[in-house]
Amino acid sequence: MLEENSSIKFISSCKSNSKMFRKGSLSGIPKPVSDLPMSNLQSDTLNMKSPFTHRKGPNGKPYEISQPDTDISFVSSGRPSIDNMFPSFADNYDSGATPPRLSGFSDFEAQNFEPIPLGRRSLDIMPSELSFLSMEGDRASFSSTPMDDVAAEMRRLKLELKQTMEMYSTACKEALTAQQMAMELQRWKTEEQRRLEDARFAEEAALALAEKEKAKSRAALEHAEAAQRLAELESQKRINAEMKALKEAEERNKVLNKLSNSDFRYRRYSIEEIETATDYFAQANKIGEGGYGPVYKCYMDHTPVAVKVLRPDAAHGRQQFQQEVEVLNCIRHPHMVLLLGACPEYGCLVYEFMSNGSLEDLLFQRGKTPPLSWQQRFRIAAEIGAGLLFLHQSKPEPIVHRDLKPANILLDRNFVSKISDVGLARLVPPSVADSVTQYRMTSTAGTFCYIDPEYQQTGMLGIKSDVYSLGIIFLQILTAKPPMGLTHHVERAIEKGTFNDMLDSSVPDWPLDEALNLAKLSLKCSELRRKDRPDLSKVIMPELERLRTLGEENPCQSALYSSGYSTNHSQASVSQASQHE
Repeated sequence: MLEENSSIKFISSCKSNSKMFRKGSLSGIPKPVSDLPMSNLQSDTLNMKSPFTHRKGPNGKPYEISQPDTDISFVSSGRPSIDNMFPSFADNYDSGATPPRLSGFSDFEAQNFEPIPLGRRSLDIMPSELSFLSMEGDRASFSSTPMDDVAAEMRRLKLELKQTMEMYSTACKEALTAQQMAMELQRWKTEEQRRLEDARFAEEAALALAEKEKAKSRAALEHAEAAQRLAELESQKRINAEMKALKEAEERNKVLNKLSNSDFRYRRYSIEEIETATDYFAQANKIGEGGYGPVYKCYMDHTPVAVKVLRPDAAHGRQQFQQEVEVLNCIRHPHMVLLLGACPEYGCLVYEFMSNGSLEDLLFQRGKTPPLSWQQRFRIAAEIGAGLLFLHQSKPEPIVHRDLKPANILLDRNFVSKISDVGLARLVPPSVADSVTQYRMTSTAGTFCYIDPEYQQTGMLGIKSDVYSLGIIFLQILTAKPPMGLTHHVERAIEKGTFNDMLDSSVPDWPLDEALNLAKLSLKCSELRRKDRPDLSKVIMPELERLRTLGEENPCQSALYSSGYSTNHSQASVSQASQHE
């Protein structure tokens, strides 16, 4: 826009100058060459002819050239100045010739006052091309005043053109800088977009990872909450079990305290009465001695009795004494030995007298005793099971004997068996009386080969601990052999088909099938693991009742076991029983 304004100003100035030239009758101004293209302009300049050398006036004389008073030519790019382009007005005017019409100006006006092409090239050429006003050898003479104005106008135009060029150059530089800045901005924008895309992808990946971690955290939290709930449930169960055990222990203590402080069901004997009956513990009345102490036979209230006296150095003697009094005082059963009385101050127990001694003496025929028949053996086995079941079903808490063996099975004058020596018995809470949960004891007790192996190893006591001892007793009733390794020998004999050889040979008429069934049941009772042993009330007792019924249906024909036989045998049997305590 600045370039166009400058060109318009220049053209307007040239028009004003042409009018001044017309007033002065100037002619011979050549046609401006600024309208020509760049290449043609250069060629025309080289072939340019001066009117002062190639033209003549109307009179046929060549034009004269006079020197101007002031030189207003200006050199631009080596081109001729304007002084050489115009003839001397003064010479022509003085010669009296009518100056010709300045056809050059008219041509200039008609042809060259068109819009000058804009652009950097036209602006660059314009100042130099204006030198058409000056040509070498041809100078026009002007009056000093118009020429000064033209020179001033030219200088002004030149200055404006220079400023315009500088402004254009600055604008080009600024445009180039702006373009570079635009390219930089575009590149920065592209980089920023790429970074934004990368950041978006990274953000999406981070969000996905965060979601995964959140899911894991949620799952872990749920698992922790479930574990906490389970732990709280287990803790509550444990607290409930402890409270229940504590309550049962309190009830048991109440029962024991009530039994110890209530009216005694047994007679309380004084030490003087016992001393008088035993003739002051004479050796002649002594029928045996065990770990608890010596046993004496005597008569009290005109009834034969067995008096057991606590030895002063007996280990845990007072505890066993108290336990046996508590157990036998609160139970009454036909197959449990009867406690007649006691002297608690001196640790004396008074029992009914069992005239046929212990089952162990009869099985091994000690004291020249005759063998038991198979009918009696089946009946004794059923009686032992019934007495043991009574202990296990006692209220308020089951009782575990812990020392069941043939030496603690006593027989009266009618060969009715009764369980004795319950000094090691333990009251087990009902919640742990089944075959799954056991009651842990701090120390085991019992007799080797009869004690429950699992109880011996772990101290876990249960009612099935007595079932193991019961199985060993049944095998001894069948074989009359020692308990050491008896289960192994019987099992091998059954596998080989030689079980008949294992039966007690003193009984000639064994019912082999029934004896084999009892042997197999006994082996199940003596399993090493408590959970593999059968239930006493549901499995063992029905089979024992069936065997006893079989024996009653086939009575023994021998008269060896009359009531008069056991009169002289009783003292030796009780003595032997006491020795095995």
